[in-house]
Amino acid sequence: MLLNTRTWGSGDRIALLIHGIMSDHRTWRRVGPALAERGYRVIAVDLRGHGASGRAAGPEGYGPGDYADDLVETLPARAELALGHSLGGLALAGAVDRLAPRRAVYVDPAWHMSAGDTGDRMELFVAAKSLAREHIAMFNPRWEEEDLDVEMATLRLWDERSTHGLAACVGRDLWPVKPVVPSLVTLSDPSWLVSPENARMLEERGFDVRTVAGAGHTIHRDDFDGFMASLEGWI
Repeated sequence: MLLNTRTWGSGDRIALLIHGIMSDHRTWRRVGPALAERGYRVIAVDLRGHGASGRAAGPEGYGPGDYADDLVETLPARAELALGHSLGGLALAGAVDRLAPRRAVYVDPAWHMSAGDTGDRMELFVAAKSLAREHIAMFNPRWEEEDLDVEMATLRLWDERSTHGLAACVGRDLWPVKPVVPSLVTLSDPSWLVSPENARMLEERGFDVRTVAGAGHTIHRDDFDGFMASLEGWI
């Protein structure tokens, strides 16, 4: 599936941005321009089932491989940088060998979900589609007003059947064996997707792992300055 994209900047270097579940390219409203100021041409996608991109025929069309294949079909290979958040990190890991960016950044990637609380989280994700603005603000007290507006808009567009793609991963070992390209993993504090033990495992496998102290899962919205600081040396 060819995905909808948004571009910032016109630099010679290309950066790719891949959002998480329930979002779209607008989640990068500050990151995209910040990278453009550093000389990148930034391309952000709307994953299938999100934003202005197409919808799968059924829930089974939202598997990790589908997301990865869409990235390969839509985005240029050999970019300077590719960055994926949560579901976007899972999709990027599935496409990174074909996209072959010079560097990859995985932000709180959804590489493993235990059966313990994932069912409850999937129900929460679906319920979030009808949340009032004040509830989103309550769950995300550090977000700026514009991020709350964006979240309201993206939730209304989001196809909640895409939770199937995450639910199908429950209990599966999707941890990368090694980095395909030099790779950074940036974590929230604490991360519900990457435990301290798994963070150490990723370091042993060759990933650089950093944590943004006190930040929630959507790190770039919770603490934009801390998020950008965590990327120093990689961007």
